[in-house]
Amino acid sequence: MVRDARVLVDAATRDDAAVFQLSEDRALVATVDFFAPVVDNPYDFGAIAAANAFSDLYAMGATPLLALNILAWPRNAEMLDLLGDVMRGGADVARAAGALILGGHSIDDPEPKYGMVALGEVHPQKVISIAGARPGDRLVLTKAIGTGVLTTALKRDLVTERDLEPAVASMRTLNAAAMGAMRSVGDAVHAATDVTGFGLIGHLRNILTASRVSARVLPRRVPLLPGARDLAARGAVPGGTERNRTATEPFTDWASSVDEVDRVLLNDAQTSGGLLIAVDSSGADHLLRELKGVGSPVTAAAIGEVVEGADAMVRVVVEGK
Repeated sequence: MVRDARVLVDAATRDDAAVFQLSEDRALVATVDFFAPVVDNPYDFGAIAAANAFSDLYAMGATPLLALNILAWPRNAEMLDLLGDVMRGGADVARAAGALILGGHSIDDPEPKYGMVALGEVHPQKVISIAGARPGDRLVLTKAIGTGVLTTALKRDLVTERDLEPAVASMRTLNAAAMGAMRSVGDAVHAATDVTGFGLIGHLRNILTASRVSARVLPRRVPLLPGARDLAARGAVPGGTERNRTATEPFTDWASSVDEVDRVLLNDAQTSGGLLIAVDSSGADHLLRELKGVGSPVTAAAIGEVVEGADAMVRVVVEGK
């Protein structure tokens, strides 16, 4: 932990971004994210990587300001021909976020990777961290899950690029509108995070640990991308999802009626996923109405609730059983 009064949020809580207070009414929010291609189309890859980087800012309630590109790329003619499309995809998403790309850094690497350092700002009293969830809060998810399963299925030739279009559209979509909906309910929002590589349960666990509470999740209320359930049943499970399952098992209480596919999907490693929001029951319906007004691919769903329990357990149950 960094001991400085200006540091409002650091890595100690496993939050989405660092927050540094600049003045009485301004705080800087900083994050970084980059990864190897998850789709074949270079423009889509760039757009997804940028949306994923800005997502951490939106989860904290911050408005993006600027970004720096991070690029690892092979120095061969074929790959360099694709690079312009990657950068264009990232630039278009940054423009949509209202952020300026002011530079970056690149290295020669046989495995391509792309992402961004993203900087934003928020009022110091309006920071949304993962540490404020309270018993009785409803858990609201803003995007369907299943991107890990679907992109793995593409690599295994189980689906076509056209089949992947809903997932690509979801991953390319900024969480800006979801953040706007979250802000509209004010202090009723107690905690939030974005759902990415650790999967839904892994990121929920971070909220629960920081907040010293537990949760109850209803898997059949969790929105899924088209084809995700069938492909998970067929074994299109990425290595990251398997690692998530191993990591979350000690703190997940699965009801016996929860099937194997649900256990995979709730741990599926996501890319540029939605926001997971803990909101007071008094503001939950307002939040859901605001999110539904945003339209596709934002998917508003109440998937469970926060409950008492400092052990930060995730209890997964099927309604009526």
